[in-house]
Amino acid sequence: MTPVIETDAPPLPVVQPELVGMSAARLARIRLAIEREMVAGRLPGCVVAIARDGKLVHLEAIGARDPVSGAPMQADAIFSIASMTKPVTGVVALSLIEEGRLLATDPVGAWLPPLMQMQVAKPTPAMLSGQGAIETEAAKRPMTVQDAMRHTTGLVYGGRDGSAVHAMAPPGSFWVAENMDAEGFAQALGKLPLRHHPGTVWEYGLSTDVLGVVAERAGGASLGALMRERVFARLGMAETGYVLPAEKLSRFARPFAKDPITGAPQSVEAPLSAPKMETGGAGLVSTAADYLRFAEMLRAGGVLKGVRVLAPQTVAWMASDHLQGIENRVAGMDPALDGYGFGLTVAVRLSRGGSGLMGAPGAFGWSGVWGTYFWADPAERLSVVFMAHAPGELRQHYRRLINMLTYQAIEA
Repeated sequence: MTPVIETDAPPLPVVQPELVGMSAARLARIRLAIEREMVAGRLPGCVVAIARDGKLVHLEAIGARDPVSGAPMQADAIFSIASMTKPVTGVVALSLIEEGRLLATDPVGAWLPPLMQMQVAKPTPAMLSGQGAIETEAAKRPMTVQDAMRHTTGLVYGGRDGSAVHAMAPPGSFWVAENMDAEGFAQALGKLPLRHHPGTVWEYGLSTDVLGVVAERAGGASLGALMRERVFARLGMAETGYVLPAEKLSRFARPFAKDPITGAPQSVEAPLSAPKMETGGAGLVSTAADYLRFAEMLRAGGVLKGVRVLAPQTVAWMASDHLQGIENRVAGMDPALDGYGFGLTVAVRLSRGGSGLMGAPGAFGWSGVWGTYFWADPAERLSVVFMAHAPGELRQHYRRLINMLTYQAIEA
């Protein structure tokens, strides 16, 4: 069987799957499984891109780009990748570290002074229940750049828990992008209590947005400009950015108007104008082909088609577990991530067993709240990108589904 490659401009050299130890017949199960989801009314459509040994073996668009008009999904469809922005911000920060402009051990407050001396909420019953006043104590140490890269700053996303700290925090990266600038963001965070002492607990939150501001100040340019210079231009990611040009709006994928499980209204907005703040935690749009270039660069140790973005040792450091001695709550994001640690803006697999996902130790990646997902598995020589707009809890189902469908197609 010939590989399924639905584009005239593949992001990587194309090869028969069998030449890199994968089965074209087994990869064909992807469409069959996704079409069952479509028949069940659970997913409008998606794009799947898979590479092994640096070669493209599968790039397929399935279903509808717009479930209202019935316009078919195309391989070059554009998606809001939400938190898959975070690893891009991580690569920018790591590139600055490689140049000596930044150190992982630097206190964030060296770049954002309001965050140098923070207060931490004491875990009193009133604070935990959100029903009373917050008692605070001084942070035992300042948060560092490494904390910002691994979600151990003590900062949280508002509304993700019932504590009084969560009630005070900004609700998310998209909200920050629309309502704050970098200076106002730093000033606002400096007035809030941290939920945990820096370096003690992994908790998802505004850490990567802080990292983005640090990168801007260390790099002397906006985060978007740093991304274009240091990542997108080098990898040929011409479809990725914080703004969707109006002429490309017709390629933006649309979700169902209502969540297929709960019936609640849902939407994913196309960013047609520049945000007030280019946040490190969310905001980019991209295509499966573009993001596969990024994933494959990381899988290959920082290089793609002879163009080096990061050194191999830097990527190995990024994709190592950085939670030794830290309370690991990564599986709280998705129970299938049980058995994962966390590196520098990516989740890292610790062993073959213990998780609801397949993969080898050292596999790493992340996902987006609107339904996108990627991972790289260096031991299995694999890079995978799944693009869909499925904003509800079904997104966790599709991460697991594409994971299983990919690994079952490996034969050697």
